[in-house]
Amino acid sequence: MRKPIHILICDDNSTVHETIGSYLTSEGMSFTSAYNGKEALIYARNNQPDLILLDIMMPEIFGTDVCKEIRKESSVPIIMLSARGDELDRIIGLEIGADDYIVKPFSPREVVVRIKTVLRRVLPELTVLSKQNNIFEYEQLRIDLNGYELSVDGQLIPATPKEIEILYLLATNAGKVLSREHILSKVWGYDYLGDTRAVDTHVKRLRKKLPENNNGWTLKSIYGIGYKFEVHS
Repeated sequence: MRKPIHILICDDNSTVHETIGSYLTSEGMSFTSAYNGKEALIYARNNQPDLILLDIMMPEIFGTDVCKEIRKESSVPIIMLSARGDELDRIIGLEIGADDYIVKPFSPREVVVRIKTVLRRVLPELTVLSKQNNIFEYEQLRIDLNGYELSVDGQLIPATPKEIEILYLLATNAGKVLSREHILSKVWGYDYLGDTRAVDTHVKRLRKKLPENNNGWTLKSIYGIGYKFEVHS
């Protein structure tokens, strides 16, 4: 039996820990509190939280810098918290590796729903997944949604859950052009409040992680529309 889902809450406001923590506990989850960026980074490096709630304006080390450092070492899901809801702020949060972005003030119930939505993507036991229908293989590329693993020529690629889902969606629709709007609706799974540039930032990061020689396939940009997984003849 799996241990309770464990969330790392990183915020300098104790009220945030109390309110969100209470809702998490009522849902059968556990949590650890970090009140500054340094504490958050140390805990994340020495433990294995299932998800991190990370406030941007943290003492000692900004949340954005914490996110960047964690992304160098781990693909643990990260949800950014911020009082700033500008479109640019949301884009920056997603671009540095966050899986979601929640604007303060927020409803604790909404936060828990967002947590569950993200976790369903990365913890197979929380949702019904078919091992036959959630693995894509072509040449040296292998995308496994059951374990959320991406590999090329047997080498694991440290991609985030959303990056893996985007590539899986495109690969399983090889040859078809998928619009940014379509990708958002399929991958995010709820009404996203930002714009479609979120897709661009995730694809950009994904391309940097993939080897230059993709052995028979290309992740192609279609100007003004979206992206296509193109198989070479």
